[in-house]
Amino acid sequence: MQSAADARAVKSELAVPVVITRPLAQCGALADAVTALEREAVLLPLLEIEPLPASAALTAVLARLADYALVAFVSPNAIDAAFAHIDAWPADVAIAVLGEGSRQALAAHGVSDANATIFSPLDAARSDSEHLMASLDLAALAGKQVLIVRGESGRELIADGMRAAGAVVTTVAAYRRRVPALTPALAARLGDLIERRCDWIVTSSEALRGLFGLLEQIGGAAAVAKMQQQHLIVPHARIAETAAALGIGHLTLSGSGDASLLAALQSRA
Repeated sequence: MQSAADARAVKSELAVPVVITRPLAQCGALADAVTALEREAVLLPLLEIEPLPASAALTAVLARLADYALVAFVSPNAIDAAFAHIDAWPADVAIAVLGEGSRQALAAHGVSDANATIFSPLDAARSDSEHLMASLDLAALAGKQVLIVRGESGRELIADGMRAAGAVVTTVAAYRRRVPALTPALAARLGDLIERRCDWIVTSSEALRGLFGLLEQIGGAAAVAKMQQQHLIVPHARIAETAAALGIGHLTLSGSGDASLLAALQSRA
């Protein structure tokens, strides 16, 4: 039987806002799920995503998808940007993605395990390039063409690893991402949030570093120190490492995907 003290603790936890820092286009479903848990969802996109125009390089590689043995998408953003130029996915071309969010993005474009071969890390809690590479039969890619669809910048581990295995690798940029400019409205919102106790869902190391850069602009070391006292929920070990390096002391590492993030959030109560 729940004690009165326990009930008050749960009620107090439910009053803590949940800050969702994903790009705006990817916030909706998670925000709805947070609200369904009777938590306040605060949308604070810390990365702006801009699909690149249909360049000659992008349209050329996407026009010959059937030539590739494997196409790797580094993020849901890469999937959405690429599928703006793809009419139908070639059934014989395998796909590699980093996590559940990318699988959901593929499903939104009609591609799933039912009609395509999709590789992803075997451990959902380790949705990173290293664990994706471990899930692939790299020897089978030797001499074959592989396409990597990515943003304008990012890690080279997948490309380097596949080249080392003998694959013929092509990389193409489909989108760019950037930290939003610090406007008076954003500064006021950030200032308000770090004065409160919040649960922050952060799904990108780049976004987290950008957040600390914005805080330094609005309040220097004092603003950074307040952020370091906040609680973060992150889906990947690499983001957890970034958070620790930035001085975050209250951290929960969940698995990949919304279900894991929500489970971690519920465990707080």
